[in-house]
Amino acid sequence: MHKYIKPVFAFLFAMLFAHAFVSGQIVYKVDLKEEIGPNAWRTINQAYTKALENKSNIFLIELNTFGGAVNFADSIRSRLLDATMKTIVYVNNNAASAGALISLASDEIYMHKGGSIGAASVVDQSGEIMPEKYQSYMRGLMRATAEAKGRDPKIAEAFVDAEVSIPNLKPDGKLLTLTSGEALAAGIIKAEVNGIDEVYQRASVSKQNVIEHQVTTIDRIISMLINPLVSGLLILGIIGGIYFELQTPGIGFAFIVALICGSLFFAPLYLQGLADNWEIAIFLIGVLCLVLEVFVIPGFGVAGILGIICVLCGLAFSMVDNDFLNFKLSTPGLLINSFLIVSGAMVLSVVLMVIFGKNILRSRAFKRLVLQDEQQSDVGFTSSPQKAELINQIGVARTVLRPGGKIEVAGVWYDAIALDGFIDPGEEIYVVKHENYNLFVRRRADMPVS
Repeated sequence: MHKYIKPVFAFLFAMLFAHAFVSGQIVYKVDLKEEIGPNAWRTINQAYTKALENKSNIFLIELNTFGGAVNFADSIRSRLLDATMKTIVYVNNNAASAGALISLASDEIYMHKGGSIGAASVVDQSGEIMPEKYQSYMRGLMRATAEAKGRDPKIAEAFVDAEVSIPNLKPDGKLLTLTSGEALAAGIIKAEVNGIDEVYQRASVSKQNVIEHQVTTIDRIISMLINPLVSGLLILGIIGGIYFELQTPGIGFAFIVALICGSLFFAPLYLQGLADNWEIAIFLIGVLCLVLEVFVIPGFGVAGILGIICVLCGLAFSMVDNDFLNFKLSTPGLLINSFLIVSGAMVLSVVLMVIFGKNILRSRAFKRLVLQDEQQSDVGFTSSPQKAELINQIGVARTVLRPGGKIEVAGVWYDAIALDGFIDPGEEIYVVKHENYNLFVRRRADMPVS
């Protein structure tokens, strides 16, 4: 009898130790119930970082999506494939398109009964199937992901390619979409479940050890700002602010509006990894070209056209993920869509400025923000001391004029600009004219004889 006691106690001790170990596992859970895009990638990336900080053993995604952008889905896929902890995806109803790719990248997939997974062909903004090169890339991603996690790569490929034959699962010529029961029978998922609690139970973890990812107010604000409608309104503010600043230089208020709208437009896109430094630089170069066209270069020519193109491209490229003009991983049609948003907002801003521009400038609210008093000469204002008496006076260059420098006339030093080349210190000069704060001079040797 005694010879059985020791093995029994050893077994009970092992079970107790295993239970303590399992119940002590920390699970970090995050919800992904939106279109796969920059906000989804940012959420998953932040959640994974938090999971590492909390020394979690399991990273769990509760997923319900109809798909989205391939590039951001691929970023999430890579994060799961490279994870140093166990990864689980719980498909709570739908894992279509990009959602299927993300699911296949996890170590274990659980599906809610009645859910579906598949239909991962690449489509454009209107839902039309894209050309073969896009489908080929997606097939490769799906196949490689399935192979990495020990799942059937042919089934993963059939999610994308209707020509792949899978007997008893789909008719030829149709994309593969599996129900939860079919996915279980095909070995794609680990189990069908009735809810998240059953996922915890089957994964042998305690609900008390689950940390749920919290979306902050800042995250919600960023998500709102990158909405295409809000982006369009911000572009209106940018273009309108620049227009009014150029129309009434120096007022400051319009510049502040444009600056705020520009910051709200670019900052969240920069944080999401969409806008890059070179795209913001293109936009700023465009604004500079427009300023030069208005204040420096007469007429409307190359600088103005280049400015408009740079502003348009800087704003549009910032809305689309690319590797220095390589848009291979972006959702097909997204670049065209961003150009439509930007150009539409620019056209609308011009129309609104033509219709309401003068009325806004004359409105009471606007006048409160702008200095209305004019500094006129007939009431005593002057831009600089009167120097008319210095015209044709002889003086000496005190510094080199290249062409600007200092001169001395009748014992007083003045700012001056040489009209004909450089003038060395000590050379005699004569004053030709006076404009603003500067005197314009020539060498005395060139002074005409009266």
